[in-house]
Amino acid sequence: MNIGIIGSGIVAQTLAAGFARHGHAVMLGTRDVAKLAPFAASTPGVRVASSADAAAFGDVVVLAVKGSAALLAARDAGAGLDGKPVLDTTNPIADTPPVDGVLGYFTGPGESLMERLQQQHPEAHLVKAFNSVGAARMIDPEFAGGVRPTMFIAGNDAGAKSTTAALLDELGWEVADMGSAVAARAIEPLAMLWCIPGFRDNAWTHAFKLLR
Repeated sequence: MNIGIIGSGIVAQTLAAGFARHGHAVMLGTRDVAKLAPFAASTPGVRVASSADAAAFGDVVVLAVKGSAALLAARDAGAGLDGKPVLDTTNPIADTPPVDGVLGYFTGPGESLMERLQQQHPEAHLVKAFNSVGAARMIDPEFAGGVRPTMFIAGNDAGAKSTTAALLDELGWEVADMGSAVAARAIEPLAMLWCIPGFRDNAWTHAFKLLR
């Protein structure tokens, strides 16, 4: 399928290259097309355009920007998000240093960044995904014994979650659907927990597994 990715950083580039390797056509959307031109030139199946063009291009859209830039990036994408699954990889990380390895968030306990995004774009079908693992393990993660790690997702639209789950399965993930967008209030803080071993031990290649 066609996948539009809004963002220009390591997460956006990792997902773009990974989706392309799995046979999807990818368009990266950014405010600075020239910045990503070398990446696109060296990555078959990936093109670069504006955020609005990338959103319009995608059958599925991925929002892969800093949490503090998420609302503005989604606004740049515009109506191209409407009626589509929009995979929200963002976390509401505050611009403050971690305390004992624990990140600060700019959201409160009774809200999530994804809910803010959903409120701003009521016609888009947002699904939380890819926010609780580092870029190194996002595509085809390999762990001892062939264990598939778990990606927790949430969103209001069943069809969008089904599409997201199929993509995640293709990329090597087990999927755990946590319910409506309200569940993003619990999923987003997983990134805080995930980062503690990184800040403490410089270990950034782990992932979560839900045992049933």
